[in-house]
Amino acid sequence: MPPPNTGIPVLSPTPDPVTPDRDITHRHFQPREEVLVLKGIARGRLWGRSMRVVTPSWHTPTDKDGWRLRDPNGGRQTYITAHPGYLAHATGHCPDCLIYLHAMEEHSLPEGPHGADPVDCGWYTTTALGQLVHVADTRGGQ
Repeated sequence: MPPPNTGIPVLSPTPDPVTPDRDITHRHFQPREEVLVLKGIARGRLWGRSMRVVTPSWHTPTDKDGWRLRDPNGGRQTYITAHPGYLAHATGHCPDCLIYLHAMEEHSLPEGPHGADPVDCGWYTTTALGQLVHVADTRGGQ
């Protein structure tokens, strides 16, 4: 399923090598925490979608425990289910998430677009069942 038309340019999906190998367990996140799903690059920095962790939910594409997330801004899909490896704490106080964000910066920023406008790097898609899936994730029941 293609990303919704948000007016943000979308690059051809180029899987990042960091997220698929990330080993973060379901227990790393808790209900009510604010998390970030990285989407792309803007002004030479990573940008993403801020979400709120709601409740545990089975992530069908990876056949793993995932989280039901809520987009506080609403939109076409206010609720989605995501694998924990796709998420980073938004607060900046979590060492594991900071390492992940730094690795994503090292990989993505030198090769990415350098303009001021946000660019969606196409790392994720959302299935018809509201499941967020990384484009390199071929495990399980996708």
